[in-house]
Amino acid sequence: SSGINAEYGELTASEPLSLGEEYEMQKSWAQDEDKLTFVVLSGREVPETVESDVRRMVGDVNLLFIFSPEYGEINIMVAERSLSRTGIGSEALMLMLSYAVTYLPQISKFSAKISNSNTASMRFFEKNSFKMISTSEIFQETTYELNVSDFNPLQLSITPYPF
Repeated sequence: SSGINAEYGELTASEPLSLGEEYEMQKSWAQDEDKLTFVVLSGREVPETVESDVRRMVGDVNLLFIFSPEYGEINIMVAERSLSRTGIGSEALMLMLSYAVTYLPQISKFSAKISNSNTASMRFFEKNSFKMISTSEIFQETTYELNVSDFNPLQLSITPYPF
């Protein structure tokens, strides 16, 4: 089963999945035109086998086109606690945003919906130039947005991180 602990599962609204379930989910996402996902891997070396790649999986970043192709809802999870605050999440986010701006010219805005109890994610998106737009007490979530016109792909750090 996946390495998602109960706290991360609650913060990210994620369910633990077996490796087979992960593969099936990735397959469905690869075929679905209103979703885009990148798997976050640790390390810089090129993997020699699929198994070594799987061992390096530490999270994912997803872009969902729920309402229209111009509006992408982004979510990110780095499930490996030891990688918190190393920059891997920001790098994964910037890579996804850069990819979307480059290859999805119709996109004009990114959003992120964060559980009101997840202050670390709120700080993460604020640090990465997202602006708080609204808070819903009913759904217990806060919405952040970033207009494509405000995105600077040069924010992508060239500093090598220790992951």
